[in-house]
Amino acid sequence: MLSIENVRSAYGRIEVLHGVTLHVEAGEIVTLIGANGAGKTTLLHAISGVQPIMDGSIRFAGNPIEQLPAHMRVGLGISQVPEGRQLFEPLSVKDNLRLGAWSRRDEDLEPELARARAMFPMLDAFWERPAGTLSGGQQQMLAIGRALMAKPRLLLLDEPSMGLAPNLVDHVLAVIRALKDDKLTILLVEQNARAALAIADRAYVLETGRITLSGTAAEIAADARVRDAYLGI
Repeated sequence: MLSIENVRSAYGRIEVLHGVTLHVEAGEIVTLIGANGAGKTTLLHAISGVQPIMDGSIRFAGNPIEQLPAHMRVGLGISQVPEGRQLFEPLSVKDNLRLGAWSRRDEDLEPELARARAMFPMLDAFWERPAGTLSGGQQQMLAIGRALMAKPRLLLLDEPSMGLAPNLVDHVLAVIRALKDDKLTILLVEQNARAALAIADRAYVLETGRITLSGTAAEIAADARVRDAYLGI
């Protein structure tokens, strides 16, 4: 589904990604773990087209996309849930969801809106309320629902549990597992490495812009270096 080869990216003269290579197979949850500043968000932005790359290739479903603008990548089937949610706060829950379907604006959105209401029932009571008045957990549900409105084949999730209470973290992780059961492919960046590894098929460790470890989620969770650095064991 996704193949990244030797990707380099920079902010001005500061190179952040130094030849990153990874792949995500169809139907997998792959998690990317690493310390703050390792380049995880930059990599997701490079995949979605928000951040340009200097070198390397990004292939989606076998086709090169590194030269395509972000809106065309959404049309191909890549959606991102950004760190910090980044909702359109003055707009209603319903209108935030409708904007997530911008690339399919000529289609009937009612079935997808009904699916979002069923998947995230906590949003139903606030359907016409401004998104900025929702709690953190409700906003995260809305951010995920907005990304799903584009009918993606690949979902990029950036720190979905950030700032949430433990019970809401469990709910978000349950939603991610359910999306995998619906055959959605997911690349997950998550500060809670233990939780991310518990639901992922495979994992990569990104350190200072380089992949330093990769393997099944169980292998990465059992690695002494990962346990010491990220799992608090």
